[in-house]
Amino acid sequence: MTAPDDDGRALAILAARKADDRQASDIVVLDVGDVLSITGYFVIASAPNGRLVRNVADEIELTIKEQLGRPPVRVEGLRESQWTLIDYGDVVVHVFRDDMREFYEIERLYGDVPRVSWNA
Repeated sequence: MTAPDDDGRALAILAARKADDRQASDIVVLDVGDVLSITGYFVIASAPNGRLVRNVADEIELTIKEQLGRPPVRVEGLRESQWTLIDYGDVVVHVFRDDMREFYEIERLYGDVPRVSWNA
């Protein structure tokens, strides 16, 4: 299993804070490194509509690139704006429209992993 590193943790916390700045809700950072070999952290956030999903995702991507110099490996779902995934390799950011998050219940699948405190 891949152990999460400090760079990944810093990126995850920055993404969570930027999501909060952009009015996303129910933001969690999960340390999934001990149960997933593909990434170290999940950042999960919600927004009430597609426009805000896109705005949150765009701002996270822009901030990470400007402050950490890291473009994502890939971005999926941006056009549909129901569930946007921003993959940085060691961190995967999920921005859900509220109803989609309720439907998929992604945190339930990882209920036993540690949560990372991201609030200042």
